[in-house]
Amino acid sequence: MTKALITGIKGFAGSHLGEVLLSKGYQVCGIDCNLVNAENIEPIRDRLTLHECDIRDAAKLNEIISQSKPDEIYHLAAIAHVPTSYRDPKLTLEVNLYGSLNLFEAVKSVSRDIKVLYVGSASEYGEVREANLPIDEGVPLRPVDPYSVSKVSADMLAFQYVKSFNMHIVRVRPFNHIGARQSSDYVVSSFAKQITEIEKGLKEPVITVGNLEAKRDFTDVRDMVRAYCLALTKGEPGAVYNICSGRTVSIRKALEQLLELSIIGKQGVKIEPDPERMRPSDVPILLGDCSKFKQRTGWDCAIPFEQTLKDLLDYWRDRIRD
Repeated sequence: MTKALITGIKGFAGSHLGEVLLSKGYQVCGIDCNLVNAENIEPIRDRLTLHECDIRDAAKLNEIISQSKPDEIYHLAAIAHVPTSYRDPKLTLEVNLYGSLNLFEAVKSVSRDIKVLYVGSASEYGEVREANLPIDEGVPLRPVDPYSVSKVSADMLAFQYVKSFNMHIVRVRPFNHIGARQSSDYVVSSFAKQITEIEKGLKEPVITVGNLEAKRDFTDVRDMVRAYCLALTKGEPGAVYNICSGRTVSIRKALEQLLELSIIGKQGVKIEPDPERMRPSDVPILLGDCSKFKQRTGWDCAIPFEQTLKDLLDYWRDRIRD
């Protein structure tokens, strides 16, 4: 039986990945900080081994990997919220860069045969010129916020460990992924939560928004974690792959579609800009090219965007009681 370890297993993507690996017959263990709520993994909690560990703790991380002896490691643990990275850039670098360093060092000391997936981010591309759209893996990296800088740094570190120590690390740069269990800190999930609160009469019919003109390449989280599995089993060590849908939706359009799926409709609410939701620097468009990954693995998106939005609304309707 294949043993897999997921860092950040309590998170949005981590919990979905845990479900997929368990369904494949894997033995799954997870690492996450004890400060993180375990609600996302409640349905699978009794089927996996959970280790409470902050990845900044190198000794503890080394001990867990030595004891669990995984065949595969999916490294998802990170400070992933851009506004948080502005508020605490030091913490962001400590977790995202030095936490990754601790993981790579632990794997190097335990067994270089362990396959590792480093999950980066499309935000590493940062300020992309129109001539470079859609973004392929060769587009220059121009990060524009502390989060992106931390992910670029760890991405390059992963590449260095492959070249220096012949480790099996595959790198991916996922574009925006959404779905059930995503925190309302993120834009589409925030809209779905606010709409649900309005539907249930718990909130005035006002939706606060940030930049509605930005365009993003959205993928359902279930398609995304399926791609992670393929990346690690079929990807080339040292290579980097974009994972995305290859099409963009404006934040405004996503909001309008959610409202159309709701019982209140587009005419039933007021849209109100919130300065707190505006970023000091924001990338106007992120459109990815993942032809390299598709050719390597045969992966493609299977879940339509509208279905993702429906499922996200239903998630918040289930969570928020009247």
